[in-house]
Amino acid sequence: MKLALFDLDHTLIPIDSDYEWGVFTTALGWNNADEFTRQNDAFYAQYRAGTINIHTYVRFATTALCREGAIKSKAIHARFMQEVIQKAIQPQALSLIQSHKDAGDTVIIVTATHEFVTRPIATALGVSDLIAINLVRDADTGWFTGEILGTPSFREGKVARVQDWLCERHLSWTDVDVTFYSDSINDLPLLEIAHHPVATNPDPLLRTIALQRGWRILELFSQ
Repeated sequence: MKLALFDLDHTLIPIDSDYEWGVFTTALGWNNADEFTRQNDAFYAQYRAGTINIHTYVRFATTALCREGAIKSKAIHARFMQEVIQKAIQPQALSLIQSHKDAGDTVIIVTATHEFVTRPIATALGVSDLIAINLVRDADTGWFTGEILGTPSFREGKVARVQDWLCERHLSWTDVDVTFYSDSINDLPLLEIAHHPVATNPDPLLRTIALQRGWRILELFSQ
């Protein structure tokens, strides 16, 4: 089986969907603008540097989502898709995904952004298989608590979650041929396991490693 794995943010779309979700909801009054922007920018810098604590970040990023509840959050996410995400989806990304589908590959998005933000984006990209950070749901309300459920699909966790996906289908790494596209140094563990690592719109740290190791570098978006 051939697997085409894609990171999402800055790989298939030229923005960070979780960061932009925070900006979008803050503009609607969900957060104190100054304080949220300060913390959001700090976390984003930590992510780019590879130093972020994913549990601390997810609690921060989902605070307003958990507070506002399911009905309001889903309605606002539909606006977010229309006003932000649809504009960020570019034809070359859709063509790349389609090329793998046409080749018979199984396409999976593997992202460190949580499921609420990313499931509709994956659907818009035409990808049904999504490995994202899962969130704990409150036993009474059924809505998110802000805590991570199970292994977060982040750094080494992406390897573990893909391993889980394989095990659920009674497969192992020896049964698959893996291509993985990512922009981020945080995805180095999965890039190193992939048979065909592709540094896609790579950040400076990943670009350096890709050049050293002779990995393919793909500039999917114009600079």
